Amino acid sequence: MKTFIALLLILSGTTLMAQEKKSMERKVNKTEEEWKQVLTPQQYYVLREKGTDRPGDGGYTKHFEKGTYHCAACDAQLFESGTKYESHCGWPSFDDAIKGSVEYVLDKSHGMIRTEIICTSCGGHLGHVFDDGPRDTTGKRYCVNTSSIRFEKSDL
Repeated sequence: MKTFIALLLILSGTTLMAQEKKSMERKVNKTEEEWKQVLTPQQYYVLREKGTDRPGDGGYTKHFEKGTYHCAACDAQLFESGTKYESHCGWPSFDDAIKGSVEYVLDKSHGMIRTEIICTSCGGHLGHVFDDGPRDTTGKRYCVNTSSIRFEKSDL
């Protein structure tokens, strides 16, 4: 019986490792030179070099049309307009992402401990998620760089 349980635990661990490896595989794989050809310099800085847009009211910060926000690098759907809200932080903010569209990575850069959000499809840096969002919904604030997303209007 002990042997059976040990074997079951080993097989479970192998399955979990295979699932983790699968989630790390990207649907869109390009070289850095290919990314430079399809992204603007600012998009490349944000999405590929983990840069940050300057805060401000420009871009999508005060944009509230109905539709979907997509990754500016690979066009994967990331956020629904119904999850967007005004956080007054200077960047577009959402209280949730489309399920499976972002990965969460521990970020200890710049003397801080934060959770980075990246596109699961291409690995592009989107921004960070914080626990100071609206309490009446998820309590999360997905703080997203305008350069990392593009908006597609909905006809509905």
